[in-house]
Amino acid sequence: MDKILEAVVMSSYPNSVKQGLVRRVIEAAKQPMDSEQCWSMLELSTKLYLTGDTKYKREIGKEVLEVYGHYHPEEFEEFFNVRFLLSLLQEGYGPLGKRSHYVLDYIQLGLQFVLESPSANSIFSLLRIEVLRKVCERPSPKQCAKISKLLTQHPQCIPTGKHQLLFCQQLIRCIGQFQCVSEGEEEIMEFLEQVNKVSGLLQRIWRTQTSAILPSLKELFTIISSTEEQEVPSNALASVVQFVPLELMDGVIRNLTNDDSITDVQMMMAIGRMIDWVSWPLGKNIDKWIIALLKGLAAVKKFSILIEVTLSKIEKVFSKLLYPIVREGALSVLQYMLLSFQHSHEAFHLLLPHIPRLVASLKKENSNSATSSLEQLAELIHCMFFRFSGFPDLYEPVLEAVKALPIPNEDRIKHLLGQNAWTSQKNELACFYPRLASKSETGKIGLINLGNTCYMNSIIQSLFMASDFRHSVLNLTEGNSQPLMTKLQWLFAFLEHSQRPAISPESFLSASWPPWFTPGAQQDCSEYLKYLLDRLHEEEKTGKRIYQKLKESSLTSQAVEHHYLNKTLIEKMFGGKMMTKIRCLKCLNVSSREEAFTDLSLAFPPSDRNVCGTTSVLPVEEIGPQFIEPPENAGQLMGSPWIQRKAPRASDHAAPSVSVETLGFQERGEAANPINDVGVDAAKDPLSTFGAQACAPKDSRSVPDLINYFLSPERLTAENKYHCEKCASLQDAEKVAELTEGPHYLILTLLRFSFDPRTMKRKKILDNVSIPVVLKLPILVAPEETEEVCQHGKDGAVPGSGFMTVVYDLCSVVVHSGISSESGHYYCYSRECTDTVPHGQPRDGVPKPASDKQLDFEIQWYLFNDTRVSFSSFESVSNVTSFFPKDTAYVLFYRQRPGRQSCLLHEALAEAGRLHGEPSLHKDLMEAISKDNILFLQEQEKEARNRAAYISALPKSPLWWRDLDRDKDDDSSSGGCSPAAGGGGSGSFHGLVF
Repeated sequence: MDKILEAVVMSSYPNSVKQGLVRRVIEAAKQPMDSEQCWSMLELSTKLYLTGDTKYKREIGKEVLEVYGHYHPEEFEEFFNVRFLLSLLQEGYGPLGKRSHYVLDYIQLGLQFVLESPSANSIFSLLRIEVLRKVCERPSPKQCAKISKLLTQHPQCIPTGKHQLLFCQQLIRCIGQFQCVSEGEEEIMEFLEQVNKVSGLLQRIWRTQTSAILPSLKELFTIISSTEEQEVPSNALASVVQFVPLELMDGVIRNLTNDDSITDVQMMMAIGRMIDWVSWPLGKNIDKWIIALLKGLAAVKKFSILIEVTLSKIEKVFSKLLYPIVREGALSVLQYMLLSFQHSHEAFHLLLPHIPRLVASLKKENSNSATSSLEQLAELIHCMFFRFSGFPDLYEPVLEAVKALPIPNEDRIKHLLGQNAWTSQKNELACFYPRLASKSETGKIGLINLGNTCYMNSIIQSLFMASDFRHSVLNLTEGNSQPLMTKLQWLFAFLEHSQRPAISPESFLSASWPPWFTPGAQQDCSEYLKYLLDRLHEEEKTGKRIYQKLKESSLTSQAVEHHYLNKTLIEKMFGGKMMTKIRCLKCLNVSSREEAFTDLSLAFPPSDRNVCGTTSVLPVEEIGPQFIEPPENAGQLMGSPWIQRKAPRASDHAAPSVSVETLGFQERGEAANPINDVGVDAAKDPLSTFGAQACAPKDSRSVPDLINYFLSPERLTAENKYHCEKCASLQDAEKVAELTEGPHYLILTLLRFSFDPRTMKRKKILDNVSIPVVLKLPILVAPEETEEVCQHGKDGAVPGSGFMTVVYDLCSVVVHSGISSESGHYYCYSRECTDTVPHGQPRDGVPKPASDKQLDFEIQWYLFNDTRVSFSSFESVSNVTSFFPKDTAYVLFYRQRPGRQSCLLHEALAEAGRLHGEPSLHKDLMEAISKDNILFLQEQEKEARNRAAYISALPKSPLWWRDLDRDKDDDSSSGGCSPAAGGGGSGSFHGLVF
């Protein structure tokens, strides 16, 4: 019969004909048959099954084996003996070089017929040993899956005792070597199924033998933490972790992170490879294990590992959000990595170029998964905006991409940041601030944030960029008896000459710290600036004089020269004077008082007040009995909060009021208005001239609005009545402020913080304020000075008004990001304004022609945000609040252009510059800078070696950016690999998993 069957199978007849003949042979086999005939048939069917070159032959062999197993069990048991199986397993079946791949399938098929036979236990014992040996030989994924299928169906064959533990460990080593060589989607699906079968066997063993779990995990960790040069462990290992009970997680992680035998490099290697597992499509709970290990490392303060791994892997994790099948786990890991990385903006900024593209892809996908992920991603992005504010130029494209998505409230943001931080002790991360390999491309140097010291950093950078002040400080000689000024000199010198990308202002902070400030808490930068300038002023004023004086002009009078020499450096640079006049509305007596100031604090006018139409400064000649018309009755007086000025007679010369003027904050697309000289045009209609330039849009205010409000008359009534000395009683009065001396650097503080008695906190006024790049201020001068100014054509003077116009250029803007003075972040925009052409005026008094752009927009702007310094623009300064409503201008620095009032100081500064060029530093300071630069180079070399060791330890992974590039280039695919994503192609699927 075996000959007949072999002839039929080998014949050239069609399969349909063969099938009929085979059917007859199989039916005959069900009848009683002698032992020799059975062996012949079993040998033939074994040959067909194991070496058949077609699927049809193997199917016939299988069918015959099953018939003889059912109907001739004794003969089958005798044939299917231990020796035969041992030969199959150790030597294989078939000619050399063409051994059968179906031995394990064959054994699994035959086992079902010998389970109850006397030889069953011997067969099981043999298989327990042989499967362990097979696994130790590292079979292919396909063969490993066959072993797993065999043992899953016949658990009696699973190794027991110590061999079982060894088997689990060796099986994990097999999985670690699995690789899918094909990029076809069918082959990949087959590979995933094979991996799932193998890991499923481990799960079965662990369920019955929980003591095998921890040794298995230890073996897994040994594989992924290995630093030896070898093939990268397969991501298929992720399939092992998914079956570990979550209740064991805390203990496992605790043991790992507290094991002193595990080096940092090994731990970094392990966590890096685990993070790569987010791309494994069949893994469950993988994200939970990754996050648990990251948290465990944070608990034992392994911050250097967390930082290196996050920076090297976060972009790859982010790229996996393109794939719906792994998106949920990847997003969980991304959320923890970003929310925990709070000491530096580095991790978040790595993702900025990729966010708009990913958001566009998710919107295009239009699935529930994509919608949910977009909302979570937007929440995450706003948390990062909140934590790392001060980068408007970088964030603008990202903000545009997510503008239509929900914005979380501040409480939610603080909650997320609070519960994910690595540590609540910020000083523990002090040594892990951003490592910058070299200076910013701007050539400028940043300042390290020492724990909510951005308020100081912004002020220091603004003062440093005030070049006249900086040069004066750097020119101080050694032994000037001004300890705080000396520390500022050292800080400025390092900012000027250090090779470091950022320096620590710790020494200056401790010396300039206001005693009432709380360490580690956010402070008001304006309050710090006032305290600092006052300290520097008082220090010099009490006898600690500047050694090297600025050279005064020989043409000045002795009185003026003496007055100038008696000024402190702070008075010369930031000091101005203001005349406050109060007029009693009963007796019309005027009392006046002149006082010095270093900054002007500008309050916001009431929302119902139209400051654009308010006269801000009174003409000096009107100050007299005609200042205010006496009221006809008390009701008229009380009912009119703003007194109407006396209208000039037709025969009088026009005596216009002088208002603040601006240039440079007009809307984009409009031509810049030229700087109007306040002269004949202003005399004709001063308010209309000013109104065209200074009035901001209705929904915002401008700096001139606030200055005009500051300079406008104020009624003193009710509880604020004025005590008139002449009347010897409290009377209604009117108070007006007039600037009598403009400072060289005008500092304006916008009073955005007001105390809210309901919340007992200082709330913030978030109104957008337009900032002019050029500002004209009216300064009150003596009549003879006015005539001299008019005759010589200097500055902008209003004939007969007693006022002259002083022009200021914007040089720094300190921005506060946040909604409270007790929180948020400070950063600043700055540029360096000097008297060089086009700003400088020739000595003959004839101005050189220059366009507005030359005058104001050619000077480079910089953005200083703690350690980071970048190029910026006035457009960014102007638009920052439009894009980021909580980022508002707070302190402004303006520099006075050379003119009649300031010529003494400007000429002295120019002369000093010509004589000395760049400030020359004293020997000790130059040596300190030189030593620190050498030290920095040594630190860089050491850091490069250490970091190279860390980075070389990190596992190599596929190029993550290909995912994003593929999505950008392929408009027909959403980048996913599930039906919901609309395809994605086999290439993208292979890139995902492998």
